[in-house]
Amino acid sequence: MRTSPLTSSLTSSEPPELGARGPVRRARRLDAVDRGIIEALQRNGRESFRRIAAALGVSEATIRARYRRLCDDNILQVAGITNPLGLGFEAQAMVGIRTSGPPERIADEIARWEEADYVVVTAGQFDVLVEVLCHDRRSLLDVTNRIRALPDVITTESFLYLELWKQLYDWGARVSVSAAKETL
Repeated sequence: MRTSPLTSSLTSSEPPELGARGPVRRARRLDAVDRGIIEALQRNGRESFRRIAAALGVSEATIRARYRRLCDDNILQVAGITNPLGLGFEAQAMVGIRTSGPPERIADEIARWEEADYVVVTAGQFDVLVEVLCHDRRSLLDVTNRIRALPDVITTESFLYLELWKQLYDWGARVSVSAAKETL
């Protein structure tokens, strides 16, 4: 299991270095070409840039450059999506965490962990929600114990996944009507 020293991540004022799947920033303005690329790749992640360009009425070079920028800005990530339970992972859970201090510090630390595939700071009953994926229930227990041991964690509540019922990533690049009009 991969962990990071708490002293460096929980006391540093520097933003965390989380790599390509790190903190998600507010989206920059997307135009119709950007949205078209996103929607085409959500329908078929292997769609050719040539076909996307033809459908959008721009050059293949434009699609290639826009695709790179969308990836570099952490707006787009093309990946093969799997059902972890179907692959033999025995323990997937959502863990709700209550903190006594700023939840961002806890979220920063847990986001570095290999087992955490989704980390979000929330409002409501929990300050942080973390989706974890483990090979077995013993590993899940180890991860939840690591979470409980973090400074400022008051309580946790784990929701063990029994079956993955729906998992879609095809919502497109939805924008509000007013935002769409601004780009026209």
